[in-house]
Amino acid sequence: MDDITTFGRAIEFVAVALTLAIVVRVVAARIGLPTAALLLTVTALASDFSERLAGLLTFQDVQRVATLALIVILFDGGMGIGLRRFRSAAVPITVVGVVGTFATAPLVAIAAHYLLGFDWTVALLIGAAVAPTDPAVTFSVLAGKEVEGRAGTILEGESGFNDPVGIALMIGMIELAIHPDASVAEVAVEFLREMGIGLAVGVGAGVVLLYLLRRVPLPDRSLYPITVLLGAFLTYGLAAITHGSGFLAVFVAGIVIGDAAFPRRAEVREFHTALADLGELAVFVALGLTIELGFIFADSLWWQGLVLAVVLGFVVRPLVVLPLLLPARLSRGERLFVTFSGLKGAVPILLASLAVVGGTEQSEEIYGIVFVIVLFSVAVQGTLVPTVANRLGVPMIDADHGPEDRQS
Repeated sequence: MDDITTFGRAIEFVAVALTLAIVVRVVAARIGLPTAALLLTVTALASDFSERLAGLLTFQDVQRVATLALIVILFDGGMGIGLRRFRSAAVPITVVGVVGTFATAPLVAIAAHYLLGFDWTVALLIGAAVAPTDPAVTFSVLAGKEVEGRAGTILEGESGFNDPVGIALMIGMIELAIHPDASVAEVAVEFLREMGIGLAVGVGAGVVLLYLLRRVPLPDRSLYPITVLLGAFLTYGLAAITHGSGFLAVFVAGIVIGDAAFPRRAEVREFHTALADLGELAVFVALGLTIELGFIFADSLWWQGLVLAVVLGFVVRPLVVLPLLLPARLSRGERLFVTFSGLKGAVPILLASLAVVGGTEQSEEIYGIVFVIVLFSVAVQGTLVPTVANRLGVPMIDADHGPEDRQS
């Protein structure tokens, strides 16, 4: 009976926490703030005032929650883009997602080293953590909206594509930080292998899943979204056990089936969008509970994080992204919009948690600084995205997933 009571309390806590997260989301929408900003702040404050909440989740727990959430978020994001849209902007998505991520990390590290005095190892870990943009925040800020033209496709594609790149980069940096005998060449080979296997698994899984959905009729309409969800998790698992990037695999699989015709397509999209929303709420609640605001303010990490946030958002990203977008068929306003809207979120905090679990030097400081950078990005840049789009002449329209999408 004690086990049943304990389990019941755990379920009750999760339900209450996510219900409150929905309330926070409603409030955030009414005051014009991105959900992530308010959720991170509220949960971080709650954990500071409650010792029970502060010790509720370990970093390993948070990584598991974030992994499950990102599988759903990336798969749904891939489906939202679809193969036709991706083809129209494949080159800039790939270039910004890969080259942009690798270029951002050392530039942030240079700022952390020379402006704030961090040694090179710590500076490079901070740079690697904040290099990728975040799909949860990007898709959340654009929720119900679609940026017309290629700018929106590039922005959404980059946020999904550069997460696997950033994760592989961070793991490589941790390997170099804690194993002096590790070489850059070994890390590079491992990165290429992860990306290659992840891409191959994602394409193959998407093709197989689409074939099965079209050729194997299911007896109940509710089985279609469940089958697709299981396909996403199988895709991640297959990529992971073959030493590939599971996140890249699920994102690519989502793109493959995204705009293809198959039975109950509209129901599948609605189901996965709802799950992605739940995943977003869960991951930001979990991440917020691991933040110690008292530590961040006591050790002056807040101003160090703000310095790097401003440098990253208004110096580093323009230096990196604008040249990479020059060959793309975009207007000046669209280039500036994509450059401004490179939002940070759950993924950078997740990457910083890898440094904590890995036992790297000054890992708690890294985690606190990355949190401040993320909070600045979602609260300031995320809030300004619609205004910036309007000023730059980039139209944001209501996304249309009407009855014409419905397949039976």
